[in-house]
Amino acid sequence: MKIAIATINDPSLAAAKKLLPHLSTHECHVFNKSEEGIQDGTEYFKYVKVDDIMAPAWANYDAIIFIIATGAVIRKIAPYLKDKATDPAVLIMTLDLKRIIPLLSGHLGGANELALDLSKKIDGCVNFVTTASDQINVLAFDMFAKKSGFKISHLKSLAVVSNAIINKKQVQVITYPCMVDAVKTFEGYKEENFIFIQPDDLESIDDSIPTVYITPQKIANTDLQLHPQEVVLGLGMNRDTSAKEIALAVKRFCYEHGLDIEQISSFASFTAKADEVGLLEYAKDMNKEIKFFDEEAINALEQEFSPSQATKFFNIKGVSEPASLLASKNKTLFLSKRIYGGVTIAASF
Repeated sequence: MKIAIATINDPSLAAAKKLLPHLSTHECHVFNKSEEGIQDGTEYFKYVKVDDIMAPAWANYDAIIFIIATGAVIRKIAPYLKDKATDPAVLIMTLDLKRIIPLLSGHLGGANELALDLSKKIDGCVNFVTTASDQINVLAFDMFAKKSGFKISHLKSLAVVSNAIINKKQVQVITYPCMVDAVKTFEGYKEENFIFIQPDDLESIDDSIPTVYITPQKIANTDLQLHPQEVVLGLGMNRDTSAKEIALAVKRFCYEHGLDIEQISSFASFTAKADEVGLLEYAKDMNKEIKFFDEEAINALEQEFSPSQATKFFNIKGVSEPASLLASKNKTLFLSKRIYGGVTIAASF
């Protein structure tokens, strides 16, 4: 993390210098009223008023550690607060480094993790974490998303889900089997809090229960949604299909199925397509890797796939669906093939 340490007098500056060795794995800068320049590899910035450092610290650092009175910190950060998805982590420490408070952006911003790390490194340091899910050790979906590298939609709905879990009530999670396993092995998981529903069993959804969707697609509702980012598109195409035609097909596929182009991590296809100029050009334009799979690899898959002309011409189970599945991390085909003129597209993650 890039960390700003904000001090206000000589004792707090001395405390910052004692703190720095415990932050050796981070890039730290010290804001203070008496020193400037580089000392032992750390840059010190001199300021006149705390107000002078707030805008640059807020905009340019992942975390701000204040060795300043709590009331003063709250007054200074108040005008800059936006939301938990973008605000930096804010922590407060006492002069003796024996007390630490993760004040803001505990989960997504990393304040709670940083406070816990420092409390373990500094002998006698007490971590005053106030986040309920951390205090009673229950699963927090924002932390699950952060550690999994997922993006979040409708973050405001997190509170309803979190409160249900904290109050020992159930929430329903609509997702695929691979994600069920991931949730069940995440810290704080308790069986009694969760109902899991697969996307092909949507009639089982109970609208009265707080709901979480874990799927690459954005769903047209306001429930909490977590979106895996490593989506693999399987591509099949007629001979001599142009890069432009493939690009338009992919854009339409993403638009129609609630995906962002940025979620695509790679492409996949059949080895017979490895010399398709348009496909290779498109992958290069997108700066994405493309993997090709042969007949043996495709036909070794046990899954059944959509009927495909590839079975007739190449004696294989398909192109876009099996290729995307083979190249994916979680081996989950979540969108079966769609046909756009001479291009077929399927998606796995």
